[in-house]
Amino acid sequence: MPTEHAAVRVVHKPWGVGDLLPWSHVDGSGDAVGELWFERADKNAPTPALLLKLLFTSEPLSIQVHPDDTYARAMGMPNGKSEAWYILSAQPDAQIGAGLKHQVTPQQLRTSIRNGSIAELIQWRPVAKGDVIYIPAGTIHAIGAGIVLAEIQQHSDATFRLFDHGRQRELHEDNAVAVAHPWPLRTPGNPTPLTANRTALVASKHFVLERVELPGGSSWALLAEPETWMLVLDGHAAIGLAAASIGEAIFIGGGRTSIEVGANGLSALIAYPASRAVDSLLQRLGEQPSKPVNTDAPPVPQFADPAEART
Repeated sequence: MPTEHAAVRVVHKPWGVGDLLPWSHVDGSGDAVGELWFERADKNAPTPALLLKLLFTSEPLSIQVHPDDTYARAMGMPNGKSEAWYILSAQPDAQIGAGLKHQVTPQQLRTSIRNGSIAELIQWRPVAKGDVIYIPAGTIHAIGAGIVLAEIQQHSDATFRLFDHGRQRELHEDNAVAVAHPWPLRTPGNPTPLTANRTALVASKHFVLERVELPGGSSWALLAEPETWMLVLDGHAAIGLAAASIGEAIFIGGGRTSIEVGANGLSALIAYPASRAVDSLLQRLGEQPSKPVNTDAPPVPQFADPAEART
């Protein structure tokens, strides 16, 4: 199965940035870059279930919501969109919005979209490097200025805007009210250690997101799921025949793949479609099989059921 450098699609946005270092050498000084999409190198390959992105914000993004699979398919789309964010860097005053401060009725939500008060109704929180935020479909959310984040999501562009900071783009009041869960999110669960080198950040219905920390000079076998994405956060490694360093993504189409870690170690995100972490995903060569840190409890899904977000 293929192990390949992901191709990068550059997406220009008015809220983007000019300098993407150290995550990319793409020059956005002439036309600001808001997103980098990682895609299969083979344009004729089947569309993956997941989409991995980097986002760079110099201005706040719109307040929006995504439909779940049922609603999206009723509209003729292949699936809905749940997503997770991993904060790569954030200015001291940077914030994200996730859920509402208190529950409202559909009519109150509709009124807040029309008069713009949704911006005061959303629950804003500060973020810092290393934070993880899971946004299940139906969650009203927004990303503020001064943030660089990695996003893993269901492969969908189904987005309904509720507020757009005066940018004069269309709002999607009816669809937004129909799909939104107009209540606060419960406090997320903490990341769950799986082994000394693996931490489950999110385990949801649609994907698992892990962070791995591998020591310098070590060798590993990755027993990948049929679709597995790796994003290098720090260090470098040879993954199969592909060399990868900070800001680069690797697609692994399943099977056994070698990881030879460079002298400075490797920190990376790994994402794959599953509802819980795969115990046998990563094995250090020359050692006994890694013993899970907690053999009695699987990673706790974070907001796996949006109904659990009710207060």
